[in-house]
Amino acid sequence: MLLTYLMTLIIAVSFMTLVFIVALVKRRNDIADVVWGPGFVFVALTALAVTGSVSERAILVLLLVAAWGIRLAWHIGSRHIGKPEDSRYARWRREWGKRIVLRSFLQVFFLQGVLISIVSLPVTAVAVGPPSPLGMFDALGAAIWTIGFFFEAVADWQLASFKRDGGSRGKFIMTGLWRWSRHPNYFGEVVLWWGIYFFALSTPNAWVALLGPLTITLLILNVSGVPMLEEKYRDNPDYQAYAARTSVFFPLPPRKER
Repeated sequence: MLLTYLMTLIIAVSFMTLVFIVALVKRRNDIADVVWGPGFVFVALTALAVTGSVSERAILVLLLVAAWGIRLAWHIGSRHIGKPEDSRYARWRREWGKRIVLRSFLQVFFLQGVLISIVSLPVTAVAVGPPSPLGMFDALGAAIWTIGFFFEAVADWQLASFKRDGGSRGKFIMTGLWRWSRHPNYFGEVVLWWGIYFFALSTPNAWVALLGPLTITLLILNVSGVPMLEEKYRDNPDYQAYAARTSVFFPLPPRKER
């Protein structure tokens, strides 16, 4: 397990270093968001290549990770076409000044490579685990992954459709899944990674793999996901009215206005 993890870590960091070089040339660090999903696909392929695993469980997990990663890359990439660098990265570019190159590498690309390898621990555990027939944990994992994928994909589609509407400028989406949660796409991403973890429950390294879904859950709920967007709209009265009646993360019926 340790050797395979080290190899996935090396691949993830190497991949993000190459992306960093591209970002320097393009002068847009938001390319890191586009390659977040594909980074997991490379890690999954690395884990299978190192172990030589061709078990049904390992192949199924690879396909699920690939489906998620490729869809997410397409969604984010198409959103960036023809637009300037994302406002978060543009702000950091101004704040970091002369240290932009070093801080971009360490705080964006290198860190993202490390996080990808950690979140992918369930995939690594499945790759190094001994082959065994698919069972109850795998069925539960596939079901949970499907629910998460549905929430993330549908929420992203609803948001993209809303933004294409010219009358939506300056407004917030409050319909569809967004009526039940302020961040249904993030909810979906967390859920699908817990689904991937269930596949690892059939392996001896399930206890190590638990660090993967825990990491992505903490990141989205406390660091780079929900908090950043909530802070962005902290002083917007319309958003605060929306927040007062809508669950921040878990999809729940909207609260009645007082």
